[in-house]
Amino acid sequence: MVATNGYKRIVIEPVTRVEGHGKVTILLDEAGKVHQTRLHIVEFRGFERFILGRPFWEVPVLVQRLCGICPVSHHLAAAKAMDWIVGGEKLTPTAEKMRRLMHYGQTLQSHALHFFHLCSPDLLFGFDADPAIRNVIGVAGKYPDLAVQGVMLRKYGQEIIKATAGKKIHGTGAIPGGINKNLSIQERDFFLKDLEQMMSWARSALKIAKDYTLEHVDELKGFGSFLSNHLSLVRKDGAMDLYHGNLRAITADGRKIFDQVDYQSYLDYIREEVRSWSYMKFPFIKSIGPESGWYRVGPLARVNTCDFIDSPEAEAARKEFMAVTNGKPNNISMAYHWARMIELLHSMEMIAGLLHDRDLQGKDLVVKGKRRGEGVGLVEAPRGTLFHHYKVDENDQVTMANLIVSTTNNNEPMNRAVRGVADEFISGRQIREGLLNRVEVVIRAYDPCLSCATHAMGRMPLVVELYDHAGQLVDRRSRE
Repeated sequence: MVATNGYKRIVIEPVTRVEGHGKVTILLDEAGKVHQTRLHIVEFRGFERFILGRPFWEVPVLVQRLCGICPVSHHLAAAKAMDWIVGGEKLTPTAEKMRRLMHYGQTLQSHALHFFHLCSPDLLFGFDADPAIRNVIGVAGKYPDLAVQGVMLRKYGQEIIKATAGKKIHGTGAIPGGINKNLSIQERDFFLKDLEQMMSWARSALKIAKDYTLEHVDELKGFGSFLSNHLSLVRKDGAMDLYHGNLRAITADGRKIFDQVDYQSYLDYIREEVRSWSYMKFPFIKSIGPESGWYRVGPLARVNTCDFIDSPEAEAARKEFMAVTNGKPNNISMAYHWARMIELLHSMEMIAGLLHDRDLQGKDLVVKGKRRGEGVGLVEAPRGTLFHHYKVDENDQVTMANLIVSTTNNNEPMNRAVRGVADEFISGRQIREGLLNRVEVVIRAYDPCLSCATHAMGRMPLVVELYDHAGQLVDRRSRE
């Protein structure tokens, strides 16, 4: 703890058990009350600039290098934008179902990684447990069967990605207007043999998350929780759809702000704000404005915004989830975990249905139509709604790229969650590790992918500083 402009400054760096690099700063006044909290994203990714000038067909492969955890989401969002560019947005049944299988495999492996490896130590051992055991190694030591389930569920999802995209990480399966392979009978049978076991483990994971939430629901209502808007894609009939749909936004009490919006016109509804202390931007709903128009995305938002889930076991779980709040949107931040496991089970149900679909062995893989110069692609990534927007010139080169990543959409909610937990557990108290861990716990509820979400508006300055042997600054040069 250090003094800054009269305030005591607490720094949590790095935020642990998340993807990417970030830190939290908390300023305390003389009475020990929280004056300010900020979640800083301290790494910079420049993909919106890197891909300018590249041929558009390279983009679905290039942009997934943003991340090694959720590359499929970027791969598919970019491919959907390029479908629009080549006039191939109406995919063949084989192409769409192969992409959907890829996407559900991605959702399965990502949700399994987060729940079992990153957040389960807090749920199983408690927020105040010794950090030496409050980690995945501790889980493996005390709950070996649970650790194996997490590893095997994730492996199953990764193998599906490999079979549909060509590789487990940074594959090439989706191309403008379709895909470059189908699923062979041999590949299908490989997945069918373990299907029932994976379904059983998915049900068990859902029960853990549900039981934890219900057991602690009274205390979780105040743990970094707040009323918020929610946004996601929904199908035309209002069902949850992780791969495709139209935009719906609702208020904290469930009233629709907008509904069935074609995401090609997302800029008429969504804007982004820039703040000086973070590389991550702050999106908001244009009609409401930046002060109150921010919203949440991801599993919690998707369960809140959809009318139903089109798979029987996940739909039954959704009804249980919504019953906690009498059918109104659930605004408990820690309920993200329960919603995430509903989606994990839904992904397994959808994988099961697709594996029995003969269209996956079809040979009609690619379509194209009228060429366009601009396209937008959206998917529901594991962490939330993912926007990819590109412009392409007559030489097939990318001239503009804008990405609004899932975690970027959750930027303001995560900052508010941090402030809420800090106000409750740090103001006026003696600072100890377990209290600081609570700040990280509420961040982990959102499963942020910080490396995906960071970019900047304008130009990044180059700064060079020269120090002598005693550590004194000798010279400094900067170039804007």
